[in-house]
Amino acid sequence: MRKAVNIVGLELSVGFLHEFTGSQTKESLVYDLQEPFRWLGDDYRYHIEIDAKRRFLELLKDRFNLGLKYKGKIWKWDTVILNKTQELARFLLYKYKQIDFIEPRPSLQRIDTQDLRKRILELTQTEARKLGIGKSTLHYMRKNAERNQPFRIYEVITRRLMAFQKCGPETEEPQ
Repeated sequence: MRKAVNIVGLELSVGFLHEFTGSQTKESLVYDLQEPFRWLGDDYRYHIEIDAKRRFLELLKDRFNLGLKYKGKIWKWDTVILNKTQELARFLLYKYKQIDFIEPRPSLQRIDTQDLRKRILELTQTEARKLGIGKSTLHYMRKNAERNQPFRIYEVITRRLMAFQKCGPETEEPQ
């Protein structure tokens, strides 16, 4: 965001959502402009080890370099951010009558689908053990599945659950 603001030549300290105070940053506009794109970095954790930070930054860089269809072309997110900052500058200079921070829309997919919630709630302790899911993990997964709020689950566990759902439990044949 800071790079885009600098390229366009806007003043970093003049924000419209975040205001500059003595105890806050002098880069209010940078924080304002990051809001519409915050979802790109939604996996952020505050206290993480150096190796984890490096891995997170690589994942974030990969996400920013993903191509998306916008205005009939394939754009990278850093180019979209620069374009939106330029649009803001043109709006502030009365060259544009309006500004659009809605397009491109984020593509957010929830993994906590109703099917997954149902599968978690129906999962027996024996089935969970066969899937490599411990007792306490199953307890917390059920707790989250019962609530009507979004929740996250490790991708490997999701895959195991969905594969198990498709194939069904392995049953022993009567002898």
